[in-house]
Amino acid sequence: MMQLGIKMNSFTPTEFIGVVNQTLEYAYAPVMITGEVASFKVNQNKWVFFDLKDEESSVSCFMTLWSLRIPLEDGMKVVVRAVPKLTKWGKFSLTVDAVQPIGEGSLKKAYELLKKKLTAEGLFDKAKKRELPEDITKLGVISSTQAAGYADFVKIINARWGGIKIQVAHTQVQGMDAPDQIIRALKYFNERGEVQVIAILRGGGSADDLSCFNDEALVREIAASRIPVITGIGHEVDESLCDLAADMRASTPSNAAEMLTRDRIIEAAKVDKLIRQTKQVALQEIKKAKINNAGAVKQVAKGILDKYIEPMREVNQGKLTKMIDKIKEEYQNVAGDVRHKVKLLEVLNPEKVLSQGYAILSGKISPGETINITTLNKEVEAEIKKVKERK
Repeated sequence: MMQLGIKMNSFTPTEFIGVVNQTLEYAYAPVMITGEVASFKVNQNKWVFFDLKDEESSVSCFMTLWSLRIPLEDGMKVVVRAVPKLTKWGKFSLTVDAVQPIGEGSLKKAYELLKKKLTAEGLFDKAKKRELPEDITKLGVISSTQAAGYADFVKIINARWGGIKIQVAHTQVQGMDAPDQIIRALKYFNERGEVQVIAILRGGGSADDLSCFNDEALVREIAASRIPVITGIGHEVDESLCDLAADMRASTPSNAAEMLTRDRIIEAAKVDKLIRQTKQVALQEIKKAKINNAGAVKQVAKGILDKYIEPMREVNQGKLTKMIDKIKEEYQNVAGDVRHKVKLLEVLNPEKVLSQGYAILSGKISPGETINITTLNKEVEAEIKKVKERK
């Protein structure tokens, strides 16, 4: 009797692990798994090991220390992005490339731990903060261009001042990939050096949504930026570590737009007020001017003599004579200019007009209206009886 058998593949342990990992990578790479951290430890200051567990099961996790961008402790709830693998020792494990805390308690714990660490390093020192330029013409913006916060920012910028050239780096502003995208945008603006300020914007959201702005690598990149950085992230009550690292923090994207620009309506009012004040002062000075022609010319002459004669006392008489002739010539030119300006001031002086018998009339020219009449010695109020067009 002939025995039938089933043909089976034969592997060495190394070959088998390789085939299994190939299958896992094809079927499951990458996976997102949520659980609670347990047995967290760091070996040789290079490798990170921890378990990810729920109420019934647990899976081992491994990652490099440089990939760990937020502090971890046992009991924290996190989501990891990982590739399932069979180790060379035949143990199943997750090779993790990103970790993000979730839930209010874990987010707060990670925030406080990293804040304490970076504060001790002096990363948030106020002495390192730089003032933003007053008149910005070139602005770099890092944001999602599809977000409402970005649209509000651009609208307010253009409404308040306008004329600012904006370069935008479109990035994700939440999730595990957001920090690296924002870091690349920061490097891009710093390498090109074409903008005066970089604005990082993100509208409101939950604590989970905003957690990417507590990424250690991103916070360090903001602190190291050669170009001043302003953040407008979340709502007014939200505060991220990126806010602490930035040179200036705005409460919202809209508030960032207000901090970066002047209000054209307010500025126009300031200019208008300055013009009115200048006009008033000029009229008062003209009115007060009592210019003595001879006195003004004498002052000019004295200045010239002091400037040229005194240094020449030790020069021989011949050279001195030529210098005096030159001074006399300059004196005549300056004196003529002074006389011309005095005459011009006299023509513009309202008192001169009044002394010639004219009057200044002000008010609305309509029957029944009261007008003010100013003469050389009097101010008169008069009522208009009749008005007719002059032919």
